[in-house]
Amino acid sequence: MGSDSQRSRGAALESADSSVGVHSFLHGGTSSLLTTAITFPLYKTVFRQQLHSVAVREAVAQLLREGPLKLYRGVLPPLLKQSLNGTLLFGLQDTFQQRLRLWGPAPGPALPALAGFGAGALEAVLFTPFERVQNVLQNASNDSSLPTLRSVLRELASRPLASGYYTAFLPVLARNALGSSLYFGLKEPVSETLRAGGCSPVACSFLTGVLNSLVISLPLYPLSVLVANMQARVDGGGGGLRGSWQQLWDARQRRLALLYRGGALVIFRSCITWGITTAIYDQLKRHSR
Repeated sequence: MGSDSQRSRGAALESADSSVGVHSFLHGGTSSLLTTAITFPLYKTVFRQQLHSVAVREAVAQLLREGPLKLYRGVLPPLLKQSLNGTLLFGLQDTFQQRLRLWGPAPGPALPALAGFGAGALEAVLFTPFERVQNVLQNASNDSSLPTLRSVLRELASRPLASGYYTAFLPVLARNALGSSLYFGLKEPVSETLRAGGCSPVACSFLTGVLNSLVISLPLYPLSVLVANMQARVDGGGGGLRGSWQQLWDARQRRLALLYRGGALVIFRSCITWGITTAIYDQLKRHSR
């Protein structure tokens, strides 16, 4: 009888964990999709700053000169990418965390941080091609030679993976794995601190996403600049990771301030994006319970 009871409880717990995992995938995809279209113009402005090392005013002026019809050129890859990204990032992190719990207890935020690292690494493997296509499409210098999504896909498919779809994979891997680890590791401690201060649940979730993105964006920003510059060119920069970094550093006159040009908008965009995403995800999670 005792053994049967234990098996029943184990089956019930396994079923509950499975349900939670499915909800995490669904909630992650929904929350990420809703923020992508809103923040895409901000993303494109930042991208132009990273690519051409221009001020915010000049980046906006470039987009205005190109007109509203081109403002959302290249939006399809990020819509697909971010929807799938959120689905897998939150779902895989939750799944990994459940599996890691079976190995034994872990101190504080170590378990979600480790699960986040694994989810971020797998995310880089799956979504680097999406980011590559998106960056090629958003580079105005490619408009004449690669005017359509189909032409971009055909060109990249004709190249080896390292200079085609998986250009800049190593910096993407480092950025995504470290960023996800920090986000999930800090999420609960920051949220608990805000709740202790009397913050409402929705505001608490939004501010948690904002603060986490602030901590993550600044140290990882140079990796995003490197990725954008390598992936925007069809040849992938030509000089490999080390050569591309050297070219970028020289182009920015070996000045950290110029390397961080566009950083203010990155912080703003990231704060809004992750604030909304976290708030929607947590709200959906609360309702599902």
